[in-house]
Amino acid sequence: MSDQLTRAVSSSGGNRWISIAAVLLMCSLIAFAMWAWRVSKSSNAAWSRGPVHVIAETVQPEEVQVSLQALGELRAVRQVDLASEVSGRVASIHFIAGQQVVAGDLLVQLDDSIEQADLSAAKASEAFALQQLTRAKELAPSGAITKETLQQRQAEFDQSTARVKQLEARILQKRIVAPFAGEVGLRRVDLGQYLNAGDEVASLTDAGQLFVNFDIPQQVVNRVKVGQSLAVSVGTPGIDTVPATISAIEPQVGRDTRNATVQGIVDNRQHNLQPGMYATVHVAMPPESNALMLPASAVLASPSGDTVLVVRDLTADKIGTADFVPVSIGRRIGDRVMVNRGLAEGDVIVTEGQLRVQKGSALKIVNGDAEAVAQQGNAP
Repeated sequence: MSDQLTRAVSSSGGNRWISIAAVLLMCSLIAFAMWAWRVSKSSNAAWSRGPVHVIAETVQPEEVQVSLQALGELRAVRQVDLASEVSGRVASIHFIAGQQVVAGDLLVQLDDSIEQADLSAAKASEAFALQQLTRAKELAPSGAITKETLQQRQAEFDQSTARVKQLEARILQKRIVAPFAGEVGLRRVDLGQYLNAGDEVASLTDAGQLFVNFDIPQQVVNRVKVGQSLAVSVGTPGIDTVPATISAIEPQVGRDTRNATVQGIVDNRQHNLQPGMYATVHVAMPPESNALMLPASAVLASPSGDTVLVVRDLTADKIGTADFVPVSIGRRIGDRVMVNRGLAEGDVIVTEGQLRVQKGSALKIVNGDAEAVAQQGNAP
């Protein structure tokens, strides 16, 4: 009796699990059927709406005037830090900060009293040696003195002359003079101060002409030439853009940056610019012919790269098929960009309305009807 009861209970439990499984399967089938119905309805609705309205244009080659912009730094053509060649005490100062000087102007005089005294003695010795040499030359023809004596007198005179020149050179080293015309900077020395060799006393700058150094990428190095015009601006109110000219191009490209350094020369006779300023340099490049340009709005950016929506198989009714084409974008000029790779002349590209389009979608070009494109974009 107990065995029959056990079998009945087991049979009842098994039937219950089968019933539950059947109910779950039925629910799954109903859910799948509802999902398929919704997808079919959505597809039919999309199909019933017809092709997506877009605005497009045909890619045509253009001649583009290109201007390269770079950040540069201004540097004086001639600028030095004036320093003493020898040690000594400052005896006199002959300049003030900001003074314009010419080449050869005395700026600082070191004490040279000892050298002057030595020079006087050396000149006296030179004069005596000259007298001895002159007398020896008069006596030599008669044989009154030997040839060796004449040579000795000549050597003594040469030595005394060399001594005079040596002292004169030392005295000149006690004078710090302007090597070229320019403006003297802030004074770094005081009267009576002892200077060691190499101590700086002031800077001297000729700002009538300035260098502007800037870098350009290797892709355009061959399109930049010496003598080419530049426009330099420093972004300072009241200072207009200044013309300049390329004076030199570095003959090699940097290994790390792959850039080449270009040097331009700026006429700064008005002294509006100062060395050390940062400047924006505009390089007028030769025009590029057969450049493929398109509106920047036509480019779709994504992590995988830039793409453009191209209309394929275009019919007379301006209906075609959507095709997303990867492109390589070059420089930007205003609101248009240059395409380096990916498109060809005659391609029809979508400029508005591409956000609701998938690859293979039917497209209808409705140029001039931007309102229709906008309404379509707002549709669910």
